[in-house]
This record gives sequence, C-alpha cells and structure tokens, in this order.
Amino acid sequence: MSLLVDVFVREPDGKRRIIDVPDGVYQSGGFESWRTTVWGSEFVRSLGARFLPVLAEDDLYVEAEDVPEFRREVALLRSRLDEVAHGTQRPRTVEEHRHQIDTRLRIIEESIRKALEIGGVLIW
Repeated sequence: MSLLVDVFVREPDGKRRIIDVPDGVYQSGGFESWRTTVWGSEFVRSLGARFLPVLAEDDLYVEAEDVPEFRREVALLRSRLDEVAHGTQRPRTVEEHRHQIDTRLRIIEESIRKALEIGGVLIW
C-alpha cells in the first residue's frame, strides 16, 4: 500500500470533495510505512515539521487556509533533503532513499500548487 496525495475542495455543506486526477497521474506520497519511518519520524519532527508528522497517527487534511504554511514545511524538507534521507529509516541505499523522498516531495508540491488555487491537500 502507499499513501495517496489528493486535492480537495469544501462543498457548501462543509463536506470535502476530492478532485479527480487524470488516469496515469502518479500520486503516491510514499509507502504506508513512511507514516512513521519518514514523515512521522523523530528526525522530521526535529526539523519543526508539524503537518506531515500527523500521518504517524492519522490521515492528513490540510485545509485551504493552512496550505501556505504546509508549503513552507515541504520547502524546508526539500532544503534539507540529504539530511532527511540520512536521518530517516530506509530499506535501500541513502541515494535511492533520497530519490524516493525527492519524488514524493514533488508530488506533494504539485498538489500544493493546485490546492493554492482551489482548496486543501489530503494525504491518506
């Protein structure tokens, strides 16, 4: 299993509606185990992340008004990518792990760009 990254909008009745993505669009936010081994890891928490560590306990819903702050958190992780790759649990080499994190951050960043226009980000 893998974590999915989606964009959602709030309907007038307050319910969330997930925006459809085109077929073939890769939207993985990492392996299910990354909830605790990467995004919810002590290392990522030590950098000051507060959104992604939620995944260690639950799905992450970033409401529209919090998306700019979430973007800053993701930018922080990107700026410290080598350290994140070294500081989190990995079944592969550091280089492969770094590549996987980079790929997942790009997917999250793309969802953030869409969400800034229309809504929030869901990682589940």
